[in-house]
Amino acid sequence: MKIGILTSSRADYGIYLPLLDKLKNDDFFELEIIVFGTHLSKEHGYTISDIKKDNYKKIHEIKSLIEDDSKKGIVISYGTTVFKFAEFWKNNKYDLVFSLGDRFEMSAAVQSSIPFGIKLAHIHGGETTLGAIDNIYRHQITLASDIHFVTTTKNKLKVKSLKGNIKKIYNVGSLSLNNIDKFQPIDKLIFFNNFKIPNAPFVLVTFHPETVSVNNNLSYVKEIKSALFSLSKKINIIITMPNADTLGSLYRKELKDLKIKNPNTIFLIENFGKINYFNAMHYAEILIGNTSSGIIEAASFKKYVINVGDRQKGRTFGKNVYNVKFKSKDIINLTYNLLNKNDFNGSNIYFKNDSADRIIKILKK
Repeated sequence: MKIGILTSSRADYGIYLPLLDKLKNDDFFELEIIVFGTHLSKEHGYTISDIKKDNYKKIHEIKSLIEDDSKKGIVISYGTTVFKFAEFWKNNKYDLVFSLGDRFEMSAAVQSSIPFGIKLAHIHGGETTLGAIDNIYRHQITLASDIHFVTTTKNKLKVKSLKGNIKKIYNVGSLSLNNIDKFQPIDKLIFFNNFKIPNAPFVLVTFHPETVSVNNNLSYVKEIKSALFSLSKKINIIITMPNADTLGSLYRKELKDLKIKNPNTIFLIENFGKINYFNAMHYAEILIGNTSSGIIEAASFKKYVINVGDRQKGRTFGKNVYNVKFKSKDIINLTYNLLNKNDFNGSNIYFKNDSADRIIKILKK
């Protein structure tokens, strides 16, 4: 069975990894990796180099993003991705192609496949993020896909409502949490030394722009910057850098300026990679941001999460997640409250045992 894997960012590649390991080592499958998006961007860490280290037999590279994250620039990148993939789908055939999530580049690759009749499998469909235009892209991908691997019963029902039937919709839990119960962190000192971070308590931070209320992003990032600067006087702040969303460069500029103002307790990481990001979550005191990893993964590491703004509004939240607006004072107060709590001791609503094996069994059937 010839399988193509569409990967456009460090985030989706990290989620795919448990499935990729299974596919790569099973003779039933012929695996090809289709790399595009921020993987090929120097500004975002050029993560294609990490993919190449994983020794796949065939990797396709499709460069389509322009260095402009304005509204017009995003549209041009979308159109360029559609154009580039038209040629790719014309020349490459698969039994099944996997897409994941909701990025605009992923949507563009999928939309261009429709006239070619490409059979698609979608991971993480049915979710809702009302503060991001990715919500629309995700549902576009769902409508174009034939097979659906969702993370919760609620998301399964959403895909059913979009597709009009329940066929080929499978609740397998979050693939990123595959075998998370067996995760063993690296030694704490090794982790800190690898990233040149002092051995001290820290808060793990990830923010992306809100792409629905896009014109409010300047005020939002100013509130974030104010909150993190204040918190950094009492605790170290480790920040993973934003993706290539509309006005992502605005956030990058302000976060880099924050680092300049407080270099001893603010640390910027372009790309942890999945395993080191999990190590960071394990050793963090709490998480602050507006990224899906806080919603989906943090509970498995017994961490509380401060979810800021509306980017993730509409997702199903576990009891470890606290929601606040983009108000510096509220973020600071809630952070100190959570730092005084014991670790979260509830379960993770997104976890199911052996998600990757579940997908493999379904494919072979």
